[in-house]
This record gives sequence, structure tokens and C-alpha cells, in this order.
Amino acid sequence: MKRRTLDFIFSGGGVLLAVLLLVLGFVLQDQYNFAKDYVKGELGAQKITFATDLKDVSGLKDAAGNPVNEATWQEGSKCLVDNKGKVMETGKQAECYAKYYIGLHMRNSAYTAYSVPANAFKDDTYATMGAKNTALKAVYDKALADKGATDPATVEAKKQWDAGTSLRSTFQTGETLRGLLLTTYGFSIFGDKAGLVATVLYILAALMAVLSVAGFVHAFLTPPDKIVLGGGK
Repeated sequence: MKRRTLDFIFSGGGVLLAVLLLVLGFVLQDQYNFAKDYVKGELGAQKITFATDLKDVSGLKDAAGNPVNEATWQEGSKCLVDNKGKVMETGKQAECYAKYYIGLHMRNSAYTAYSVPANAFKDDTYATMGAKNTALKAVYDKALADKGATDPATVEAKKQWDAGTSLRSTFQTGETLRGLLLTTYGFSIFGDKAGLVATVLYILAALMAVLSVAGFVHAFLTPPDKIVLGGGK
């Protein structure tokens, strides 16, 4: 086979591969743009704005016994500082708000809910509060039946049951919003990955295009009668 013919074959194949990579890049870039615009539109419609004044919360304490601040609750809480006063529009912002703002205030609600002994609900979640609240209601129902509504034991049991009911409702609302925001964050990650792959494909397409051009140049510079893969000149 003539060397010039071989160069044309490989260079032509390189051009076709470059076009294919470019098309795939356009498709993934379109998916990235869709995900970005969709997340921005859906989150923007909620009109969630990050607080500008990050405060101490009343129930949680740090190792030194000081109130925990929204900005320093966990290492990742710094994102609340970075986003102060901003309207939530991106997946990363949704993750930040869900994990470090809603998460903190749900924990704080558990610590500050009325209970005997104090902080009895501190490790609870929406799921665990179901059984616990049923038990609290059973205690109240028994006290009501045995001692009447005005007895101190009945009043105390009612206060604990009400606190448990209120906390479970808080957990339900908080976990629902957290779940929705984290799902949006997950969707945005898929879009980001598509954008990253699109960039890689663009680079590969450009590389293949350059190599193909070099192949064509080499073909025209090669003597027409030069033979490869079969001996000869």
C-alpha cells in the first residue's frame, strides 16, 4: 500500500472521529446547560435567601460550653458565610443550606424541645420520634384515665407528648425540605459531570483534528510512489 494512501485513510478516520467527539461534546454541553438552568429556575422560584446575620443557637453547645454559631457549627458551615445574603440558585448552595442551616436548626430544635430528663430528644429523627411519641401518648392516656386531667402527673405527661408531637412535625418539615434541596444538588452534580466530560471531548476533538491535519500534510509531502506494508520504496 502506498504511504500517501495510508496517510489519507488514517487522517480521514481522524476527521470522522473528531466530528463524532465534537457532536458528543455538544450533546453533553446541552445537558449541562439544561441542568444548570433548570436548577437555577427551580431554586430561584423558592426565593430562599441566605441569612446575612449568622447567630448563636440556644440549645447546642461546643466543647467549651459556649453556644454554637451557625457559621462555625461544622467545618462545612463556612459556606453559610460565603453565601450570606445571596439568593439560592445553584446546587452547591442547596447542599450548603440543607446540610448546615436546616441541619443545625433541626438539631437545635431537638435539644431545646421540652423533655424530662433534659435533652431526651437530642439524638432523635423524624423516624425515631414516631415510636417515642406513641409511647408519650400512652403515658398521657394512662395518667388521664387514672388521675384525671388536672393532676400534675397528667399535666406533665401532656406537656411531654405535646413537645414530642411538635418536634416530630418540625422534623417532618425540615427533612422534607432537606431532601428536596439535596435531590436538587444531586441533579446539579450530574449536570456538572456532563459539562466536564463535554470539555474533555472538545479537547480530544481538537487534538484529533490537529493530528488529522498533520496526517494530510504528511500525505502531500510524501512521494507518490512510496510504498509501506508491502515493501518497495
